[in-house]
Amino acid sequence: MKHKFLFACALITGLFLAGCGGSQEKSGEEKTPGTTESLVEKPAAADPKGIGKFKSVELTHPLDEAMVAKGKEIAGVKCTSCHKLTEEKLVGPGWKGVTDRRTPEWIMNFVTNVDEMLNKDSEAQALLELCMVRMPNQNLKDEEARAILEFMRKNDGKN
Repeated sequence: MKHKFLFACALITGLFLAGCGGSQEKSGEEKTPGTTESLVEKPAAADPKGIGKFKSVELTHPLDEAMVAKGKEIAGVKCTSCHKLTEEKLVGPGWKGVTDRRTPEWIMNFVTNVDEMLNKDSEAQALLELCMVRMPNQNLKDEEARAILEFMRKNDGKN
């Protein structure tokens, strides 16, 4: 019985490796024999501000409580079905600490330009690999995205 189990494990592993190891090179591309380098172009290092129109986001000090309340309301409708306010992943990553990990510009660009960010930004692509589900475009207006950012800052204990 032990031998059958080991054989089955070896067979499954072999099939997995064979399925993953094959390369489908694009026409016109050549791979130097003996190299293991991928022919797929990797995305450039992520710009800490992301990809989009937000190059500078002016933060409020102290927090704008009216904006926080509006952001909480919008997040309740468009965000919290997939994101928890803790560090725990639901469908998408948890929000706790996001304003420490990402710049305000990156957050604003991601939530307003999600498709381009997921296609071109390496940090967004890493999140997609982690979550395995594309974030849908919520069609947020700039002021809605800014309110959500303010709510995220409040969630992270910013003053």
